[in-house]
Amino acid sequence: MNTDKKVNVAILGASGYTGSELIRILSHHPKVNIVALTAEKNFGKSISNLFPSLSNLKLPDLKKINEINFNEKGSSNTIDLVFSALPSGQLQEIISSIPQIIIDLSADFRLQNLDLFEEVYGFKHKCPSKQTDAVYGLTELFREKISSSRLIANPGCYPTSILLPLIPLCKEGIIDLKGIIIDSKSGVTGAGRSLKQSSLFAEVSEGVHAYGVGFHRHAPEIEQALVGAANNDVKITFTPHLVPINRGIFSTIYLSSDNGANKIRTFLKEYYSNDFFVNILDKDNFPRTTDVRGTNNCFISVTQDKISGKIIICSVIDNLVKGASGQAVQNMNLIYGFNDNLGLKSLSIFP
Repeated sequence: MNTDKKVNVAILGASGYTGSELIRILSHHPKVNIVALTAEKNFGKSISNLFPSLSNLKLPDLKKINEINFNEKGSSNTIDLVFSALPSGQLQEIISSIPQIIIDLSADFRLQNLDLFEEVYGFKHKCPSKQTDAVYGLTELFREKISSSRLIANPGCYPTSILLPLIPLCKEGIIDLKGIIIDSKSGVTGAGRSLKQSSLFAEVSEGVHAYGVGFHRHAPEIEQALVGAANNDVKITFTPHLVPINRGIFSTIYLSSDNGANKIRTFLKEYYSNDFFVNILDKDNFPRTTDVRGTNNCFISVTQDKISGKIIICSVIDNLVKGASGQAVQNMNLIYGFNDNLGLKSLSIFP
């Protein structure tokens, strides 16, 4: 890739949380121009009409997708790469008309088994021929494949927080693959920006509730990755919860291992020693969602349970950044040969 010129990007579905987060991050990326933004319901408007926080940016007005010329060549607005922040199912309908590299933030191309996709998402896959081209975009763990792919399936937010600690451990074979229990909590933005009764302030404030109990759609995505890492069957018990915060994922993972917490912590520290965004905390330090708010970081702790042979791992990310838009930009950086952290070095705002 020629890294001397800036990358012209289009953002499909710019009016949602992940779309606006892409704009926020890319607006100060030194190697990117945003040349097209789409929103099917808000076309014709300025993005600042929807997000006043973006008012100081000089950006193109929102258009419908069918108004975007993906085949334009040789102009200052020629699109090099497309970020798709469309709802699940929509990119499948139009992907054949997009010749550019695509980084998809939906679930459209994450699951390799198309029958399982239909079972989980409730509709038949509309573009199965592209599924075999898709690479799972967990950056730290699939760098080589991502760097040469033209279709990146960005991971879900829960899976990102869970797979970053678990894939290396399953691959190394130093934990028991049976009986893995995962308790995850997410901020309200994980449900998207569309109006839903379950996301109303009075429904969410001052309480916590579980959802998707027994079968959440991210569980097959997590198991698929763990099976690939372990080269063995892996089944998890996964229960997500909604908590009254805007941003953040906090996953607590309970597992068994004959190796103690110190050995597992040391292994993960060494494994991620060259990765900018993954921070394995020292003993007796525990992550908080406020530590990673607005950043592309993942903070992980490893603790020995009082029950012999039991390990507790805590993992936190910002669901809109490392769990979505930040990781998408990280994947773009990888594809174009930029440093991982280019445009992504922001620190958490605390308090």
